[in-house]
Order: sequence, then structure tokens, then C-alpha cells
Amino acid sequence: MEITIREGGPDDIPAILGMLDSCVEWLVAQGRTGQWGTQPLSQSPKTVESVGRYMGEGSVFLAEADGVPAATLTLTDSPGAYLAHLSPPGEPERYIHWLASDRRFKGHGLGSALLTHAAEETRQAGVGLLRVDCYAGDDGKLVHYYEANGFTRTEAFTVGENRWPGQLLARRV
Repeated sequence: MEITIREGGPDDIPAILGMLDSCVEWLVAQGRTGQWGTQPLSQSPKTVESVGRYMGEGSVFLAEADGVPAATLTLTDSPGAYLAHLSPPGEPERYIHWLASDRRFKGHGLGSALLTHAAEETRQAGVGLLRVDCYAGDDGKLVHYYEANGFTRTEAFTVGENRWPGQLLARRV
């Protein structure tokens, strides 16, 4: 399988939402509904707005598997407003949003390829800090995934009335 990474744009939003929906379906099938719930994210106006907003604030990248859009992430200069209560890093950063893959392509290294690409984009921009946050509940597999890709835990947090458990991670590039 040939993996290529390209910049995305507004025309890619339906494919990105499809990837997010694929993740929800996969998580639900495993009984892991704490991260993104049980309903397709494409049906959530808040999610659709978030994908478009982050795209407008930064750069979206898509990993294609043999020409098929299969994974995505968006890179901006700051975290989402839901993390405003955390201490800022005190230096310029790049921040990863909405890393997701079409689960039909699970295990082919698309997410890791995108994370490597994000690190290189960050380095080329002259920025030394790449950060991401993720769901830290259930079995912690997502936190471990980022750690396996060179990130280090920096701060745990909770969001909202539901006390959604999150973990902030950082990687020097």
C-alpha cells in the first residue's frame, strides 16, 4: 500500500467527517463510548463547525492509501478553547486536532505517518513544540498510542459537566 500525504481543504470535509464516523462506529463496536459517544459525529453541528474552524485556523493534512483518503489531522498554532484553563506552554507551538482514520485502514501506519508529517511541518516552521490532547479514559490506549509516537504526558485534565478525562501530551521536534 502506498501512503501519500497531501494538504486538504474545504472539499475534504465530507471525507474527514466520514473518517470520524468510522472511528465512532469502531469505538462503539468495542464498547468504548466514552470518547466520542455513540452517534455519528457528522450529525453533530458542533463537530462539523469544529472541523471547519480548525481547518480555517491551520492546515489540514490527509493521508491517502493508494489514492484513497484514509486518515487526517489538522495542525494549528494553539489548542482548543476547552483547554483555556491549562497553563500555556510559554513558547510557540503547533497543535494537533482531529487525528482520525477510516478504520478500514487500521494498522497500516497512516496515523503515525501523519504524526511524523506534523512533526516535520512544525520543525520546518521553526517551532520546537508539538502538542496534542486526547481521551484518557477507559483503557488508556489512545494515550499509549501517542506515547509510542514520541509524545510525553504533560498534564491531565477534565472537560465539561461529564468530567470527560483528557491528557495533554507534547513532543519536542
